[in-house]
Amino acid sequence: MGAADARIRRGAPDFVRMNDVPIRDAATVIVLDRDAADGPSVLMGQRGAAAAFMPSKYVFPGGAVDPEDADAGLAPLPPRLHQLLSAEPREGGIATPEALVAAALRELAEETGLLTGQPGPAPAGWGHYAAAGLTPDPIGLTYLFRAITPPGRTRRFDARFLLLDAARINGDRNDFSAACDELSHLHWVPIAQARKLDLPFITEVVLAEIARIAEGVTPDSVPFFDNRAAEPRFIRIA
Repeated sequence: MGAADARIRRGAPDFVRMNDVPIRDAATVIVLDRDAADGPSVLMGQRGAAAAFMPSKYVFPGGAVDPEDADAGLAPLPPRLHQLLSAEPREGGIATPEALVAAALRELAEETGLLTGQPGPAPAGWGHYAAAGLTPDPIGLTYLFRAITPPGRTRRFDARFLLLDAARINGDRNDFSAACDELSHLHWVPIAQARKLDLPFITEVVLAEIARIAEGVTPDSVPFFDNRAAEPRFIRIA
C-alpha cells in the first residue's frame, strides 16, 4: 500500500482537503509551426520555480477561465468546434464553449504577445488586440485534447487543449516583446526535442497527439482523460 493509499485509509485531513479542491475550467493553446526549419515545432515556455502549480515545468500558453471570458464578444465559433467543446459537461462547470475559446486566445495574447485575428475593433478589455487594430478570430482553432487534474492535487483544472496553426498568427511569430512574465524561455521547440524538456505528464501525452497531426493524421475525435472522480476513465469525444 502506497503512502497516498495509507492516508486515505487513515482519513488523513491533508489528503481529504486536497480532494475537496474545486475543479476550475481552463484552456490552453498549442501553436504548431509545421514549416519550421528544424521540423514541426510548438511554442512553449517555462513556468517560474516559485509557481504554485507545476513549478519549473515547460508548458503551452494557457490558464484558467476568468468570469470576464463569458462576455468577451468573440465572433461565432465554427459549429464543429462548438459541438465538441459542449460535449461531456462537468457537474459544476460553468464555462461555455465561447468562454473557453476566449480564455485560450486571451492567455495566448497575455503570455506570448501573439495574436490571431482580423482587422477590426477589439472587444472591451482586449488591450493587445486593440493596440494591433485586430478583433480576435476563433476560426483557426481545433479542439485537440481534454484532461482533468486527478484528485490529490493542491490545484485541479478541467483543461481543454486547442490547436492553432502558426500561419494564422498576425505579424512576427518570434516577437514575444508584448508577453507578460508568467512564462520564461518562450521559444519554438521541435516536437522531437520538446519531449526531452521537463514536462508535466499530460503535456507529454498531448505532444504525442501533436506529432501524429504533424505527420498528416487528421483526428476524428478528442481524447479525454477524465479524472474528476477517484476512478479515472479515458474516452474519446466525437
